[in-house]
Amino acid sequence: MQNQPPQDNRIDRRLTRTATGGALLPYLTGGYPDLDATVEWIKHLDTGGIAAVEIGFPYSDSIADGPVIQDSFNRALLGGLKIDRLFDAVAAVRPEVETALIAMVSFSIVRRIGVQTFMGRAGESGFDGLIVPDISYEESDEVSDAAAAQGLHHVMLVAATTPPQRAAKIARRSTGFVYQVAVRGITGERNKMPDDLRARVRQLRAAANKPVCVGFGISNAAHVRQVCQVADGVIVGSAIVRRITEAIDAGKPRATIVETIARFIDELADGTRQPES
Repeated sequence: MQNQPPQDNRIDRRLTRTATGGALLPYLTGGYPDLDATVEWIKHLDTGGIAAVEIGFPYSDSIADGPVIQDSFNRALLGGLKIDRLFDAVAAVRPEVETALIAMVSFSIVRRIGVQTFMGRAGESGFDGLIVPDISYEESDEVSDAAAAQGLHHVMLVAATTPPQRAAKIARRSTGFVYQVAVRGITGERNKMPDDLRARVRQLRAAANKPVCVGFGISNAAHVRQVCQVADGVIVGSAIVRRITEAIDAGKPRATIVETIARFIDELADGTRQPES
């Protein structure tokens, strides 16, 4: 029997749709370009009222991520990033912020460390939930139960191609919110959102009676504004990470990189504020 979803979780407290729009959930590759930068961005986002931040755990052979995020993984790993140090950085910043923190992590990492050990470490360090993009619904019981035992939400993904009946099953199993993948394929920026996205989000929310957040392919504040008209939250990753890499490759000073990315995320957050009717 599965454990009950965790109670009094920051994801539940902060991911609440308002009359002015949904929430922004920015994605950061943990330790890219370094852990201090990751911590600085988390603090900035907390002061800006961002509901939640996804923190990617770099992995050398990701299957869900496009070239932009995979490149950031490779660079972070080449820079010596270790999982323990990422947990330590989250634990250090946790007392200073109320923003929900969500680990985006390959099941290969979880399995290598051990499901129970990983969940224990995630809970102790201050994560509020996790997303394991490469685990199927049929294989998710152990992860869901171990996460719940540590007070963590297990957010599950629904692909753009998932049939409605299966999508409803995944949505009911997911806790915290449901992650609707907007587009077919891997992560990466797109020029427009699919025409059927609104209908898919509505179906998921009706099936699960919980928030639905949309990610993959969302590139700018206009996309954020469009998706927030129907979704409870919007996840932006590749557009943020690409700007980090471009600033690094342009030889920008570290302080400039941190400031530039913080400003871009602030611009994305402006897209969550729908104009008054």
